[in-house]
Amino acid sequence: MKIIILGAGQVGGTLAEHLASEANDITVVDTDTERLRNLSDRLDIRTVAGRGSFPTVLRQAGADDADMLVAVTNSDEVNMIACQVAYTLFSTPTKIARVREAAYLTRSGLFDNEAIPVDVLISPEQVVTNYIKRLIEYPGALQVLDFAEGKAQLVGVRAYYGGPLVGHELRQLRQHMPNVDTRVAAIYRRGRAIIPQGDTVIEADDDVFFIAAKAHIRAVMSELRRMEDSYKRIVIAGGGNIGERLAEAIESRYQVKIIEMNPARCRYLSESLESTIVLQGSASDRDLLVEENINEADIFLSLTNDDEANIMSSLLAKRLGARKVMTLINNPAYVDLVQGGEIDIAISPQLATIGTLLTHVRRGDIVSVHSLRRGAAEAIEAIAHGDAKSSKVVGRSVENIALPPGTTIGAIIRDEEVLIAHDDTRIESGDHVILFLVDKKYIRDVERLFQVGLAFF
Repeated sequence: MKIIILGAGQVGGTLAEHLASEANDITVVDTDTERLRNLSDRLDIRTVAGRGSFPTVLRQAGADDADMLVAVTNSDEVNMIACQVAYTLFSTPTKIARVREAAYLTRSGLFDNEAIPVDVLISPEQVVTNYIKRLIEYPGALQVLDFAEGKAQLVGVRAYYGGPLVGHELRQLRQHMPNVDTRVAAIYRRGRAIIPQGDTVIEADDDVFFIAAKAHIRAVMSELRRMEDSYKRIVIAGGGNIGERLAEAIESRYQVKIIEMNPARCRYLSESLESTIVLQGSASDRDLLVEENINEADIFLSLTNDDEANIMSSLLAKRLGARKVMTLINNPAYVDLVQGGEIDIAISPQLATIGTLLTHVRRGDIVSVHSLRRGAAEAIEAIAHGDAKSSKVVGRSVENIALPPGTTIGAIIRDEEVLIAHDDTRIESGDHVILFLVDKKYIRDVERLFQVGLAFF
């Protein structure tokens, strides 16, 4: 596939890295020549220096015969105009734009071929807000991912000493919970992936990823760790787009406070939010945190745009007694450095956004793509089409499907029913199939599995 990526920042660069390793023809456009040089030194891609919305620059990047344009520059307006130019002058089939500003996103009819021709809108703030909201709903979870509109969920937890299943084989999960069907999809032990088998023994400090119907998630979590009490009191540092959206989404169910430095922003937040308490000041102010009883907070969330400020305020809040701290970190190099110590969960906006972008880039009928362990593996939701003649999966049982190495089928969603995959489970046309890949180099093979042969037509 021939793809033009506008923007060589964290998201554009990470996306280029993912796609270049999968034999795509990638061209990255940016005004920053230094960034482009760094990318081209590391990856087998073309780069073009210039403004991505200019017709001459797009033509130089190969827009005449490009299959897809992905506009992820820091400017909403450049991204939107680039999609307009690609549609009008080059008839580019698929146009994806990152748009941050809520004022654009709330206008119905703005993004269609008669107005601004954007096929897929990506709002990083909304993606990250949804991600954090799911983590708040499941105390103790490291990662929570939705499949088939939330009917099934994949949850990552750290197995603790004292958990009922720790020190036991995976096959005993069914004996512990005869009425709950679940599948352990992946285990990470000391940073290394382990393909789960029935005789795999769960050890303390393993990161265990399992999939189950949404109604069964809490029961499975209780087998791997002591269940934590539900959260009640939440403190958010940073009243920017993500802080505001998160407070708006959760204030009806939790006691929420926002700490924000900018007085004008504080006034706006206090007027637009209903029950959230807005405090003007610095989240790194020890006296302010003590005065606001940070030691009684169930979660401290640091969501400013400054990684260093987020890390320092989170460390301070934890030292002062906050039960759990979650920190937004834009620099991927920092994520592994800080998570798991004083900071319980490091949230990477890039990886959350990349999963959404990859969903629309994959071939075959791929509905969603999620990164596990910050990109170490992937979980993919694909729809099976065709019949036994035209499809490599329809009409076959799981044990008879030629899956690539390190790939497992975790669950199948059929209409409203969640079926945990076993060897004799047969796949039917229209099923949503959840797969896990420990080695991302086999993604193209998974896509081919779900592409319908000519016999179907």
